Amino acid sequence: YRGHDAQNPRRVFISGQKRGVFGVIKRELRRRSAIEPIIGHLKAEGHLGRCYLKGRAGDAANVVLSAVGHNFRRILAWLRYLLCLFLAQLWRTLARPASINPAS
Repeated sequence: YRGHDAQNPRRVFISGQKRGVFGVIKRELRRRSAIEPIIGHLKAEGHLGRCYLKGRAGDAANVVLSAVGHNFRRILAWLRYLLCLFLAQLWRTLARPASINPAS
């Protein structure tokens, strides 16, 4: 809430704001724009929406385990792509007819 006529008003920066944003604040807003989709993805698919572990240590463990799962999914996707490339190359090699040189 930005607040209207609030006591001790603070300056609020909103992502997408153009005027009055420069330097460090602009860099931090760009960083935030890059991080927020990943957090949303982790909440949806990484089971980060609700923590069933107790206390601050449980919260920290939940975040670390969710990040590990996210990294494993990325590694598995990369390995799946690499396997597809390898199998495609193998298929091309085996499908090519063998050229036999006649004895002279």
